[in-house]
Amino acid sequence: MKQFVFWILIGCFAAPSQAQITLESCRQKAQANYPLVRQYELIEKTKEFSVSNAAKGYLPQFSLSAKATYQSDATTINLKIGDFALNRVAPKDQYQAMVELNQQIWDGGNIHSQKELAKANSDVDREKLNVDLYALIERVNDLYFGILMLDEQLTQNTLLLDDLERTHKQISAYVANGVANSADLDEVKVEQLNALQKRTELKSSREAYVKMLSVFTGEEIAETALFAKPVESVAPLTDPAYFRRPELSWFEAQNGRLDVNEQMLQARNMPRLGLFVQGAYGNPGLNMLKDKFETYYIAGVKLSWNFGGLYTLKNDKKQIQVNRAQLDSNRDVFLFNTRLQATQQNSAINSVRALLDKDDEIIALRTNIRKAAEAKVSNGTLAVTDLLREINSENKARQVKALHEVQLLMNIYQLKYTTNN
Repeated sequence: MKQFVFWILIGCFAAPSQAQITLESCRQKAQANYPLVRQYELIEKTKEFSVSNAAKGYLPQFSLSAKATYQSDATTINLKIGDFALNRVAPKDQYQAMVELNQQIWDGGNIHSQKELAKANSDVDREKLNVDLYALIERVNDLYFGILMLDEQLTQNTLLLDDLERTHKQISAYVANGVANSADLDEVKVEQLNALQKRTELKSSREAYVKMLSVFTGEEIAETALFAKPVESVAPLTDPAYFRRPELSWFEAQNGRLDVNEQMLQARNMPRLGLFVQGAYGNPGLNMLKDKFETYYIAGVKLSWNFGGLYTLKNDKKQIQVNRAQLDSNRDVFLFNTRLQATQQNSAINSVRALLDKDDEIIALRTNIRKAAEAKVSNGTLAVTDLLREINSENKARQVKALHEVQLLMNIYQLKYTTNN
């Protein structure tokens, strides 16, 4: 037992020389190590490819076609004026190979809208990824504060073992003087063994938490690593106007995509203006009455306007309005639930602070009771079992305070996560 306490003390004095691990560093490493982070690059590349493909709509468009046809009748000209007679019959079998070049001059903003849609889709995907990565912070917080709680319990366990060791020495002296018997000494020994069992459980739980945190951060964290307590700060505001959650940016990005969809509806129903050149080889050529293979070309300006989209334009606009209303509803629900959660967490912070105000007083009273019990045992007016109960009560009071301190920090950082401010 003496050796055990000695090594605990050695560990306590040696610990400050180790570099402490902080909550912020664990968060940053966890986000950098999480597999989802690689999707940022993929989203950016997808946007670049989509925008580049849309921009190619401004380039000249080439097409090649060929056809061979036979028709049941053909144009015939029979003309006779005096001694002049003209008889021409167009060939019934016709052949044509054509190369066509089209150059878009104005497309009503359709290509621009496609580029903007690619950017809007990229924004939505990126903000959704931010939401998924932000959820990682809560998991890291749970592990980190879980380790801090276990550390506090281990510290209090060490103090309990020290008290029990001191009590063991006192009872041994009482046994030697005939004030106590060996059964009293066995009672103390049982409490020491119980404390050692509890220590084994705590260390095992801490080891598991540290290993899980190592997986998240992608770095091996030593079991003896020291974890720094975050600085207690003022609790963030619970007014939704101060919320900076990534979900809000995600909703905003989706709303921006709906704006682009509205622009595309307008562009879809605008006229198109372009240039074209056709070069062909066939029989007949431009002279349809001449039965001979010839080359020819046609060039000009082309205006087209498809009115088919007007049939569904009204419903398409209403669909966008419905989607926007649904998006606003989802945003309102998110803000409502977040505000409710923030209010509950703020109440928990105030509650723990109120408990902490009384913890020191309770510990002081428990210490006085324990000292009085020790004096009574030395006088033979109190049983050793009663003294052990008071020692455990004092240790429990210290544990409660230590846990309240960690709970306060945990609640504050949970509220910080909820509001992100």
